Amino acid sequence: MPRTLILTRHAKSSWDTPGLSDHARPLNKRGRKSAAAIGAWLKEQGWLPDELLSSSSVRTRETWERMGLEAEKLTCTDDLYHASPDRMFRLLSSATGEAVLMLGHNPGIAGFAGAIVEQAPSHGRFFDYPTGATTVIRFDINDWRDVNWHSGKVLGFVIPRELPE
Repeated sequence: MPRTLILTRHAKSSWDTPGLSDHARPLNKRGRKSAAAIGAWLKEQGWLPDELLSSSSVRTRETWERMGLEAEKLTCTDDLYHASPDRMFRLLSSATGEAVLMLGHNPGIAGFAGAIVEQAPSHGRFFDYPTGATTVIRFDINDWRDVNWHSGKVLGFVIPRELPE
């Protein structure tokens, strides 16, 4: 059975609290709306995760909550906080779900997205991966340990500004 990766950058975060650590920054108003819109888009398309791999930051965890999705297995880890593409690859290879949603940060998630797909979508924002950007990628493998670089087929890519509120 093929595997599906839903690769999402956290939604727009707030800079309103001086002195707050980067890890502790929450979403701003636009980010909360964007996260809900991305969740609705995934539901409409029938792309639902059964496993979450997320950075432990407040903004990634809040993005997940606002998306309104559910998963059988939830992992929030410091290993995905500003992770490199190589670290993201290693974490994905340990996943067990058939459809994994990975929530992370730039610049790592942009690099990971570009390196994991066989062919990038023609969307002008794919390589800079703005906040809330989401790619759905299919892999013709039966186990995440068999995933390879440049092997995923893009099923969809969207940024929140393209979605209705």
